[in-house]
Amino acid sequence: MPTLIAPAALKARLSEPGELALFDVREAGQFGEGHLFLAVPLPYSRLELDVGRLAPRRGVPVVLCADDTALAQTAVRRLEGLGYTDIAVLDGGTAGWAAAGFTLFKGVNVPSKAFGELVEHACGTPRVGARELARWQAEGRDLVVLDGRPVEEFRKMSIPGAVCCPNGELGYRLRDLVPSPETMVVINCAGRTRSIIGAQTLINLGIPNPVLALENGTQGWVLADLALDHGSARRYPDNAAPAGLDEARAAAAQLAGRFTVPRIDAATLAAWRADPARTTLLLDVRTAAEFAASHLDGAQHAPGGQLIQATDQYVGVLGARLVLYDSDGVRAPVVASWLRQLGRDAAVLESGLGSGAPLAPAVAAPPEGGTVDAAAAHRLAADGATVVDVGASARFRTRHIPGARWSIRPRLAEDVAGTAGPFLVVGDDDGVARLAAQELREATGGAAHVLAGGVDAWVRAGLPLAASPAEPPDAERIDHLFFVHDRHDGNRDAARRYLAWETALVGQLDDAERALFTLPHPAA
Repeated sequence: MPTLIAPAALKARLSEPGELALFDVREAGQFGEGHLFLAVPLPYSRLELDVGRLAPRRGVPVVLCADDTALAQTAVRRLEGLGYTDIAVLDGGTAGWAAAGFTLFKGVNVPSKAFGELVEHACGTPRVGARELARWQAEGRDLVVLDGRPVEEFRKMSIPGAVCCPNGELGYRLRDLVPSPETMVVINCAGRTRSIIGAQTLINLGIPNPVLALENGTQGWVLADLALDHGSARRYPDNAAPAGLDEARAAAAQLAGRFTVPRIDAATLAAWRADPARTTLLLDVRTAAEFAASHLDGAQHAPGGQLIQATDQYVGVLGARLVLYDSDGVRAPVVASWLRQLGRDAAVLESGLGSGAPLAPAVAAPPEGGTVDAAAAHRLAADGATVVDVGASARFRTRHIPGARWSIRPRLAEDVAGTAGPFLVVGDDDGVARLAAQELREATGGAAHVLAGGVDAWVRAGLPLAASPAEPPDAERIDHLFFVHDRHDGNRDAARRYLAWETALVGQLDDAERALFTLPHPAA
């Protein structure tokens, strides 16, 4: 049996100094229905793929949340196999936490979203409603709407006339997008957090323009009976030397000073990373294209706006040292100023990409073993192999290989009980599929092959697909977050529920959870 930690003991530990990796190893749908405030999602279906990125130091204290005792034991065994040495399991799981009188939180990225609500209250971030903004646009007022989300989200739906500029890029690229200091700047997102943080970022930087957050983002726009654009390609220009860069650097430096953001050199970074008693995460806050072109060795890509919006997707260790870098002297200090307010130990690497820290070598990815192409997969299926699809249940309902059954890693052994194989494993992510194949081999002793490229490769080969709108049934879809899941698809009740949930988060926090954040005093 794994070492157990009682809910009260864990609650006290979360307020103490030092490092702790608190991982919830349930699947995304289960996590979203109720989890500990500071729990980081690490679903068992992806455990080995993500844990090294989230918690690279193998000696860090780890606490796992898992309502299923067998799953907890298996997750402990997997982590021990990777070299983690200090692992405990929350006694009673999330049910035990609730029974002890502690709050469970619905949704995802909860600390970051609660933080956004606290920022609005503390800073008095100005905002505008959807109907008023639409009226201003119709009147031809001098304004620019900037969408603080990543390009992929922006394409799905956007405010008419808006330009995509993710929050992490705002301070760096603003003067290319808004050349006049008189122009009003409105920041929007899909809901609330990134609108608030984006607008307050520009205010904190001291730009002369009037700045507002669009209240409730694209969801508020729809609830005001206004039409969204879909498929828009309007985005910031790819300019390696944006206008007003010296001014932007000076403003970022002043902001970093205001929130006591340390600056370190490459030698200090090397010493920190060699320290066996502390975790240091190196985070590249630039764009994906910049990261792909060149980045520092051992860095994780964490685009700045998303690092604030969804910190738990990039940082798995409470108390870890976070070292941010860029190539411009603007983006890293701005993002670090927010992480400091989020209660994180964030620093900036002086000179960033040009600091002298070693660059990552250009190494070709080795070919993955145990995979087959679509033609071989088709032969295996035709010869009677059991086809197991471990991709998203929503995708399975619309398209999958004929005869496939849907499953997910925590339930594979139960789902294939009595089946000897061979198996053909299909997924949306080859890494997830390989872990599932390993699980099948261990559970059954049979052969398990992975279709390289998943269903997309099957489609490219011109092979037929099947659909099953009611399979798997909702009760089995532990990968899917039903919590207001269709709020962007015209379901107004879902949008209202989501916005009500987001604004109510602050009221759910206890004193210890509020104390995690460091914010200015509320604005008058």
